[in-house]
Amino acid sequence: MTDFTIASFNVKNLIGADKEYYRFEKYTPEEYAWKEDWLADQLLSLSADIVCFQEIFEEDALRAVIAETDARGQELNAASVPDRSRGYAKKAIFRKLKYRAYENAALAFAPNANDGEPGQRRPGLAVLSRFGFAEAPEVIQTLDPPVAIPFQELGGADGGAVTLSRLSRPIQKVRVAIGDSVISIFNCHLKSKLGEFIKHPAAPYPSEADLLNYNPYGRGLGSLRAGLRRMAEAWVLRGLVLDELDRGRPVMVLGDMNDGEDAVSTEIITGEAPFRNYAWMRRHDAEQAHERYTKEEAARILEDIQRVRLHSAEKLFVRKSLRDMVYTAAFGGNFESIDQIFMSRHFHPDFSGRIGEMEYFSVLNDHLTDGSHPEAPYNKLASDHGQIMAHMRMHDPA
Repeated sequence: MTDFTIASFNVKNLIGADKEYYRFEKYTPEEYAWKEDWLADQLLSLSADIVCFQEIFEEDALRAVIAETDARGQELNAASVPDRSRGYAKKAIFRKLKYRAYENAALAFAPNANDGEPGQRRPGLAVLSRFGFAEAPEVIQTLDPPVAIPFQELGGADGGAVTLSRLSRPIQKVRVAIGDSVISIFNCHLKSKLGEFIKHPAAPYPSEADLLNYNPYGRGLGSLRAGLRRMAEAWVLRGLVLDELDRGRPVMVLGDMNDGEDAVSTEIITGEAPFRNYAWMRRHDAEQAHERYTKEEAARILEDIQRVRLHSAEKLFVRKSLRDMVYTAAFGGNFESIDQIFMSRHFHPDFSGRIGEMEYFSVLNDHLTDGSHPEAPYNKLASDHGQIMAHMRMHDPA
């Protein structure tokens, strides 16, 4: 059997010192040093074999964090892993304690096609893999041709369409060989819930941004735009996942979904949950009231839905451990999970054809706070996301 760990890590705006990423936002050398120190500690704690990073502005800054992590890992090994002269050196615990460096790992960076000048920067993604990559990594962001999402006008006229020519952030696809299998891994960061407001060409800023002249109707429209974009991006990601599943490939999807586990955008990515039985349902082509699907047809429908579903590592962990407190983000006093690891049924414990399954699920979220709780510290330089990691075990081929 082959064990591996895979993690999702939104680092929150990783860029070098004295570089303006958003308007008036940049790190002093001292702030950057603190952030690099914190990120290295978190990555050392994870020590995941595969890490999907979000909000990476510069590849060099991420490489510096990885190098610092390796330096600390070597120091930790020197202090905590005995050499072979020790009689107890073969104890299994030391295999767990030993840090494995990323010096020979592969790193794929996906810059954002919407990235601009200082003050107008847009972050990209990156995947770090101790297993390397079985194929050249792919980046999906500009859609050629653009995707049109048509609407049906309820009154019978043309309902128009939403056209998507570019994603707000890239989707990264890598293929990683683990044991006797090659897994297709998608790293993503969907559009946030922050309102999307349109600026008039002659105006210095969108009118909805002026909170002294609060426009609730316009701000609601901005939330609608953000939600439509996020769901459209989820649909594009779903199409990429289905392409892999239709080729019989195991799939894992990681990243910042910017929505809860029960949101529509999340369901678009994972696929719909099937009913237990479709034999009670009236046929889609019924000409009489009694015409329903046969048992054979119901079984086929169930398999067609189950075959392309993705399953939440968090939910599988909650089912396995009876825990109910997993969260990866805090805002306005609300704690929720918006970072996810989804996996195809190739890793589901109830699927007879599984090639592996999750043994454990880790969440590093003690640092999370939004400043709304008096007992929690305020820390703007740490990530505003928790890090999640699935501990996987691949099965030996039959």
